[in-house]
Amino acid sequence: MGTVPHAPTIHDIEQAREVIRNSIHITPMFHSQTFSTMTGANIYLKAENLQRAGSFKVRGATYKISRLSAEERARGVVATSMGNHAQAVAIAARSLNVPSTIVMPEQAPLVKVMATQGYGSRVILHGATFEDAYAHARELQAATGASFIHSFDDPDLIAGQGTLGLEILAQTPSVDAIIVPIGGGGLISGIALAVKLNRLDVQVIGVQAEGADAAKRSLEAGQIITLPNLNTISDGIRINSPGELPFAIMRSYLDQIVTVDDKETMSALLLLLERSKLQVEGAGAVSLAALLHPGLLNLEGKNVVVLLSGGNIDINLLGGFIEHGLVAQGRITTLRTLIADRPGELKRLLTLIADLDINVREMTYYRTLQPAPLQENEVTLMLETRNHDHLEQLLAVLQEQHYAVTTVHSSLAASWGTATG
Repeated sequence: MGTVPHAPTIHDIEQAREVIRNSIHITPMFHSQTFSTMTGANIYLKAENLQRAGSFKVRGATYKISRLSAEERARGVVATSMGNHAQAVAIAARSLNVPSTIVMPEQAPLVKVMATQGYGSRVILHGATFEDAYAHARELQAATGASFIHSFDDPDLIAGQGTLGLEILAQTPSVDAIIVPIGGGGLISGIALAVKLNRLDVQVIGVQAEGADAAKRSLEAGQIITLPNLNTISDGIRINSPGELPFAIMRSYLDQIVTVDDKETMSALLLLLERSKLQVEGAGAVSLAALLHPGLLNLEGKNVVVLLSGGNIDINLLGGFIEHGLVAQGRITTLRTLIADRPGELKRLLTLIADLDINVREMTYYRTLQPAPLQENEVTLMLETRNHDHLEQLLAVLQEQHYAVTTVHSSLAASWGTATG
């Protein structure tokens, strides 16, 4: 574990803590009996989703802007972001009376666009990707002389994010491992420095979305990899390459990086809503998703802090995420089958379902266009089940009763896509 040139020192991080102390919340650390029981570890949830502006980003942005000279502040700041960094810069700039302009991709979540404007920043929507918005922000910076506030590749910003690592150590002194989401790497770099420069024995584990795993690929390749395409619902960590300084820090200080798919993320998001009453965005839920993935992390019996890095989820998307989470947990499924076109057959099918205490949410029923003498009706059912075992029980009963289940829309679709009686 060597020295990384230009990386913040522990003194820098401690100084950042003092500078931003009155500008941020000390967010709560919740012990979760539910997730402890599910994983066999002792689980603590660091609720940074309850931070000002709904994410950790305000820490780094506040410290970075506080270090600008009076002349630099007068020229203003410009930044680019999918949303959380935008809101953080807007809040920090307003509190320090610095004019700010934020360039966001055109598909940035509406809730984050509106919030950024509400915090006093001028918002420009430009381009289809983060890279398009970034390039335009750099053009604005060159034209106006404003200071560019990078979202992750800056030593002052990393020092500000590192205050979260100091906070975790203070709140949970017995911690053995910290699980942290990764986008561009600024957050985990700051936390890793703050933690490892105090406690070498604490594991720092990063998590990325499978469809945006540039940091993981870069560490495996030994050089920065830029992904041509990104595909994840976790917009806060949808970054196509890590920053140069975060990459160097991660190479020296991280213990492990893993990935999770969007299905697992949505399931974790739903569990946090149901069990912990915490609203977390996709990027903030990947850390819990990794912990709950069977066999991915070996942390049984350990004291584990799961960082919930942000809570700025678009309410227009939340319902869909919940539905997908229910499907991933085996609690909603849609199946299709055929029944004979004669009295009592629909009742027989529904009775089998009801006898298993399964609720029917929706049903469509119509005659197929098959030639006589075979006359059948097609039934499509959206069902509420308790879990995967409950769904498996239903499918087994239907097979025993010679129903041909031709389609199952659920997490078991691969194995039950064509079940015949």
